[in-house]
Amino acid sequence: MDFGMKNRLSRIFSPRTGRTVMLAVDHGYFQGPTTGLKNMKGILPLIPHADCLFVTRGIVRTSIDPRTDTSICLRVSGGPSILGALSNEDIIVSLEEALRLNASGVGMSIFVGAENEDRTIANLGRLVNEAVRYGMPVLAITAVGKEMVRDARYLGLACRMAAEIGAHFVKTYYCEDFERVVEGCPVPIVIAGGKKIPEWDALLMTESAIKSGASGVDMGRNIFQSDSPVGMIKAVKSIVHKGVSAKEAYKVYRGSTKTSVPAEAEDADKMEKV
Repeated sequence: MDFGMKNRLSRIFSPRTGRTVMLAVDHGYFQGPTTGLKNMKGILPLIPHADCLFVTRGIVRTSIDPRTDTSICLRVSGGPSILGALSNEDIIVSLEEALRLNASGVGMSIFVGAENEDRTIANLGRLVNEAVRYGMPVLAITAVGKEMVRDARYLGLACRMAAEIGAHFVKTYYCEDFERVVEGCPVPIVIAGGKKIPEWDALLMTESAIKSGASGVDMGRNIFQSDSPVGMIKAVKSIVHKGVSAKEAYKVYRGSTKTSVPAEAEDADKMEKV
């Protein structure tokens, strides 16, 4: 691995912890102005707290301050909207454009088990071929086919395929027995936040994923759709980089060490003591 590749990866994954908190704000490329991203000014207070921003080129150009210290991982796949067949994606951004935007990485979706699976895998191979020429890390996002369940067997298959094709890191969903997914994937895995869930559940998922070997998160809706987005990204960051518990992170999210935690957290404590 050459200097450029190592340097770019060090801007995504903290050299101190080897982990990352990526803020995913690319949803508009197929969902349009979704809740929390209708006005991109709303994400500006979050950017300094992220290690890396996963974003489209259009938003980089129009909405991101070029003086930011937060690195950019650029989505380079797209095509269909939420109204169409999402697996019908193609590569729509060139490596030249990614370099012009000073991206530290590029990312695209693969659709294992879905229509157009073979084309998305081939697209990943072509992207890796071109990216390594410029020392550009590639993130493969394991999108889930409609008929596939989010279990360790399926996600393990998708992650391993992505790594075998040459992805430098992989984004996937957290699931039961996540250790098996990590064990079978020779490159770092970051977990997707997925749809908005209660803050406590999102923090517990983050803690469980890190304990199971994940190298961080690429989280969007569970941060920018939170009632306290800055508090939430700080809480997630405290788990990923400081190794605190979900219970302690919840207090970070609420902005006070004296705040009460959900009943589920107290119940979890009681179970651990039995």
